[in-house]
Amino acid sequence: MAYYAQPAAANYHTPPMQQQRQRGYRICDTCGTTETPSVKFRLCGGCMTTQYCSQDCQKTHWPSHKAICQHTAAQVSKATTATPYGGEELAKTLRKFTSAHTSLLGWAGFQALQLKRVPANVRQNALLLELSYHNHVESHRRFSIAASHIVPRTYIRDPLVISDIQRREERCRHSGGIGTLVVILQCGGVSQVMPVEVDPPSKISWDEREDWATVLNHFIESGRTDFKPISTTARG
Repeated sequence: MAYYAQPAAANYHTPPMQQQRQRGYRICDTCGTTETPSVKFRLCGGCMTTQYCSQDCQKTHWPSHKAICQHTAAQVSKATTATPYGGEELAKTLRKFTSAHTSLLGWAGFQALQLKRVPANVRQNALLLELSYHNHVESHRRFSIAASHIVPRTYIRDPLVISDIQRREERCRHSGGIGTLVVILQCGGVSQVMPVEVDPPSKISWDEREDWATVLNHFIESGRTDFKPISTTARG
């Protein structure tokens, strides 16, 4: 299992302690506004991963975002046709795929790391999903789950990506959360790092699901993007 070559820290998470906001929705990385049907976010044109609710928020965030943005953009531009599908195009498609399945992927990571029972796992491990690529007219249906692994957080070796995750983790804990769950999606030599800020267990009502991998595969293969975590008991 090779280390990934094209790191990118995406902004897929919601602030803890906000019960009216469902985990998995995208938020503005400057002001914390949640994306809604009436408030459509804009992607950073450089890294094509971080989202903002307005141009003003994007300008405000630029001084702190500049380093990781330019690094991510450089990594993507260096991707070559060494992969079977074209590295740069593959990286862009992987970002679209991650965005379409944000809620599902965050839920799968939460279940895989058993964070409801062992919250400390969020600081030690990450969920790595190896993907296989196939042609499809819809970008969110161009990948299948080839394998899943629980890997140590040290799997992520890029200093700028690590720093970006730590920044989110500090914000999460300051707001009462347990930390930042990391999901890594990898296809060939291209990867997407997806941090998800996690509420304290007392605020989480999801059921524990040992069949999370089956559920994940079902939604990915069917192309469904309407996944919502469910609770079948009073406290999950």
